[in-house]
Amino acid sequence: MRFQKIVFLFLFIAPLFSFAQSAKTFTLSGEIRDAETGETLPGATIKAMPISRAATANLYGFYSLTLPAGKYDIEFSYLGYALQKFQIDLQQDERRNISLSSSIKTTDVIEITADKSRNTESTDVGKIELDVDQIKKLPVLLGEIDILKTITLLPGVQTGGEGSAGFYVRGGGADQNLILLDNAAVYNASHLFGFFSVFNADAVKNLELTKGGVPANFGGRLSSVLDISLKEGNSKEYHAEGGVGLIASRFTVEGPIKKDTSSFIISGRRTYIDLLLKPFIKEGSALDGSGYYFYDLNAKVNYRLSSKDQVFLSGYFGRDVFGFSSENSGFSTRIPWGNATATARWNRIISDKLFMNTILTFTDYKFSFEAKQEQFEFALNSGIQDWGAKMQWNYYPNYRHSIKWGVDYTYHIFTPNSVYARSGDTEFDTGEKVQLLSHEVAGYILDEFDITENLRINAGIRYSYFAHVGPFTRFTQQQTPSFGQTLPPTTTVYERGQKVGDYAGFEPRINFRLNVDKYSSIKGGYMRNYQYIHLTSLSPTSLPTDVWLPSTEVLQPQEGQQVSIGYFRNFFNDMFETSFEIYYKTMENLSEYEEGAQPENTVSDNIDNLLVFGKGRSYGAELFIKKRLGIWTGWMGYTLSKTERLFEDLNSGNWFPSRWDRRHDVSFVSTVKVSPRVELGFVFVYGTGNAITLPVERYFYENRVVDVYGERNSFRMAPYHRADISCTLYPKKKEEPKSELLPEEVVVKRKRKFESNWNFSVYNLYNRRNPYFLYFGNDGDLQAGTLQIKAYQVSLFPVLPSVTWNFKF
Repeated sequence: MRFQKIVFLFLFIAPLFSFAQSAKTFTLSGEIRDAETGETLPGATIKAMPISRAATANLYGFYSLTLPAGKYDIEFSYLGYALQKFQIDLQQDERRNISLSSSIKTTDVIEITADKSRNTESTDVGKIELDVDQIKKLPVLLGEIDILKTITLLPGVQTGGEGSAGFYVRGGGADQNLILLDNAAVYNASHLFGFFSVFNADAVKNLELTKGGVPANFGGRLSSVLDISLKEGNSKEYHAEGGVGLIASRFTVEGPIKKDTSSFIISGRRTYIDLLLKPFIKEGSALDGSGYYFYDLNAKVNYRLSSKDQVFLSGYFGRDVFGFSSENSGFSTRIPWGNATATARWNRIISDKLFMNTILTFTDYKFSFEAKQEQFEFALNSGIQDWGAKMQWNYYPNYRHSIKWGVDYTYHIFTPNSVYARSGDTEFDTGEKVQLLSHEVAGYILDEFDITENLRINAGIRYSYFAHVGPFTRFTQQQTPSFGQTLPPTTTVYERGQKVGDYAGFEPRINFRLNVDKYSSIKGGYMRNYQYIHLTSLSPTSLPTDVWLPSTEVLQPQEGQQVSIGYFRNFFNDMFETSFEIYYKTMENLSEYEEGAQPENTVSDNIDNLLVFGKGRSYGAELFIKKRLGIWTGWMGYTLSKTERLFEDLNSGNWFPSRWDRRHDVSFVSTVKVSPRVELGFVFVYGTGNAITLPVERYFYENRVVDVYGERNSFRMAPYHRADISCTLYPKKKEEPKSELLPEEVVVKRKRKFESNWNFSVYNLYNRRNPYFLYFGNDGDLQAGTLQIKAYQVSLFPVLPSVTWNFKF
């Protein structure tokens, strides 16, 4: 509490100094957009020379820079865009909207800038921004561009292995990552059990991953925030793009509804492997009658109401569908699952220094299992649904301060399981549909400010409240008085709206940046997070069948604390960015199923009664080297870490490695522009094998084999490593004839109305047989004394070539 009081005092007193200015000041503000598309450019930089005071556009392209009255040279820059300059005599508040161009369109000399790197300047700790265009050039599995797979190539981030959904950050679980798509939460971010992500790269504008030092405006998860923004749509002219791959095709169309006022974008994708394989499946084979496909659709529309107001509507809908039907047995099954999200947003520029953002969100994740045989029908459903509202304010009192505050509200509807059964016209009583309802509210304030020219602080506080409410029935198992006698559980019934249990807490956050010299800085951060929702799984990997639960009077909220510090340095005029970070993280109130728990145990019982509780810790070091400019770009990452868990009811109460413990993790990513027509991509990954629990002894009892397991997660599978390559071929561009009006050395490339390229990829170049899981088989004969029990490894992907044709017009 003492630390929280200090943070409160710091936050509320520090902004007061922002108003103590001796010279008269005025504000230059506006929006920064792409000149060709009208899209906003978040993170663009504005600098006033010669005093070198700077500001950065927020996530929605709005900037505000307050300066003393006087004359300045103003520079606007963004990575890969032409630097724009103008002179100004600032004697009053001025509003200027800026459009930056990414290409040279005149014979004037225009400087193409690399934009000042935020690696050493910002207070961001453990935050990485990824370029969607670069992701598209990397090698891919079966021709499908995958944002989540690229994220796992960053230090401190790992996948659970091939065939595992989700990603894991600094020792946390898949449920501890807050994944936002246009501010709406996404609960299952993978198609085909983790092989592909649900995010269509053609519709994505930008993405940021924060794995440490999460600012106070984010909450609800312990490990990380993956913030993904969709494109707004070209407000200048109509365009379309897409791609045709081996198993899927995608198509995106965008354009103005009213030029420079309103625009739209629609992007869709569907696999057709079910249609391609159907003619080749033999009748009576194991695959006969089965089929699988996934599809997703993104849409967004925006309208500028005035120079200060703009509204946005965006949505996502995606489904995986597996089906099987047998005419001989009369049996059929259908298993659909997927996400739906919707976001309504209103941006308002209240003044030159104050920006407001109002957001309404909806999220719906569903999993269904439907089966039918003759007249008998059976269905199982689970999922989670969210209704949310947010209000956010950005205030820029002067160039030294950037203040944010806001409130968040989410209404959660959990459906752990819902069963339906019928035979003919007879419906079976499977009990009432179980739904768990809860409210989550939070308020926050943060201030990023410069104490000196070299020391910058980002300090914030978040207060969150969570309440689980009825209707709800609590089952309490009674102690069995004697052997062989079973007593029914007692029940406590809560009416609709009645509070079952509630929790609340402060979540302080603080980051700092201390400049060492012009090219390097030291950064550090501390954060505390509460997570009020939980993912329960009987599987060692994340699957669509996993169940989300709220915190209850039995299942307490997870609590995490993390401290990190690092050294950041740029080389060769910001061409190379490097960082070395160390972190220590603790996690309380983690949950696992008790040993021997089975899904059927939830009948006449609550799921949280089958859980055991413990804590965890994770610590490590991360090295990151990134080349951001030139014909060769890419990065190298290395992580050395250790992650452990401690549960009183598991592993005899001793610490054991987490299933996500990975001592060494290495990644190398590179793209090289060999010529104007050829671009190469390369990826290499290496990781310590996953920790699993295996039997150490076996004995025979009553004609069956009994396993005796060793310590939890005490065995390591073989290390995972893989190399991928890709080659992107572009057609030869025609050159426009030289004009007498142009200097002789100037050659202008004609912009084609239709552009295309071919991407050739090879996944798992040297055919590494990476382990997916292990199983045991018996060889020999027991009676003859030759019986041997052997472990066998199952691998998924051999070397896989693919080809994709991409087009744009």
